[in-house]
Amino acid sequence: CPSGVQYDRLISATRPQVERQVPRSLPAQALRQLIFALFPYPQRLRQFLRPLQFYQRSGFQQLIRSLGLLKQISPQLAAMEALLPPVSPNSFREVFPSNAVQKNNTIYIPAQGTQRYRVGLLLGCVQRLFNPAVNEATIRVLTANGCEVVIPLNQGCCAALTHHQGQENQTETLAREMIDCFSDRSLDAVLINASGCGHTLKEYGAILADDPHYAERAKAFANRVKDVQEFLAEIGLTSPLAPLRKEPVTIVYQDACHMLHGQKIYHQPRQLLRQIPGVTLREPIDGALCCGSAGIYNILQPEVAAELGQQKVKNLVATGADIIASANIGCFVQISHHLQSPLKSQDQSQVQSQVQAQSKPISVLHPMQLLDKSIANVSL
Repeated sequence: CPSGVQYDRLISATRPQVERQVPRSLPAQALRQLIFALFPYPQRLRQFLRPLQFYQRSGFQQLIRSLGLLKQISPQLAAMEALLPPVSPNSFREVFPSNAVQKNNTIYIPAQGTQRYRVGLLLGCVQRLFNPAVNEATIRVLTANGCEVVIPLNQGCCAALTHHQGQENQTETLAREMIDCFSDRSLDAVLINASGCGHTLKEYGAILADDPHYAERAKAFANRVKDVQEFLAEIGLTSPLAPLRKEPVTIVYQDACHMLHGQKIYHQPRQLLRQIPGVTLREPIDGALCCGSAGIYNILQPEVAAELGQQKVKNLVATGADIIASANIGCFVQISHHLQSPLKSQDQSQVQSQVQAQSKPISVLHPMQLLDKSIANVSL
């Protein structure tokens, strides 16, 4: 806000009151309880992957979507199903480099060459399962640039989802568990590669301000948290970078709201991507506007979220970029969905024509995946 009003704090204080005071229908309550009981717990969510993979590959998904049954039952449930990314083989397990060492329920991955820093890495929840390639790429980029990576295997959710929806008790419990998980490890920084998670992690001091046992620990933890792009831009890349393709590559970086407005991170991702040889960055119209994901907003308010998603995709595609770089799992899912979803409006038809006119399909990739490809000298 230009006037300095802390709307994020106001919203965070208001949502718990809404949860306590505003009645919801039984279906709405059931959907929210399902989300809060499942999404913040990766191991629970992982148990659903096998039947979900069967559903996607058996043809049931196409049948259900063609019949439109879910929309008649619940628009929110239909939105959740429509946004599901394909289940990857690596979604069923954590994949670490061959030189990783496990000790006391913690993974240690040594730096390549001279060690410069020792960092902890959060694996996240939804991204860990539905886009595991991002964590794998992040680890390789960090170790290639002189960082030993420490990954506690018992880590849970950062509490972003519950915090953004006013679930105070669950949020505080998850935050305490995360602080305990990374304590006493002599880390230079605690890194995260999803912007929504990073914003909440940096808010732990405020979230646990009234907890006499955790208030100071929460502040200290939050002060060590950095987005991985923020950290790499600060320490500098030391690993050589190669072109992503033989021909020049045009990238449009999509600013996630929690990154741009919440963490005030704008220049660092662009600074990193510009170091890749042959890359040209372009900026979209209204780049600071939301894509419509906003945590679970695209599930709870699918119609408005779809309008925002379609406008965001239209603006991104209009840049003529070959690749959309996005550093948040929610934005990745939302943008990928609207790039591929059936188009209904004139604006959407224009987007579809632009996508089809591209010489190659437009990819949506995390900046860590792009840096990883460049470091490994592997063409996209």
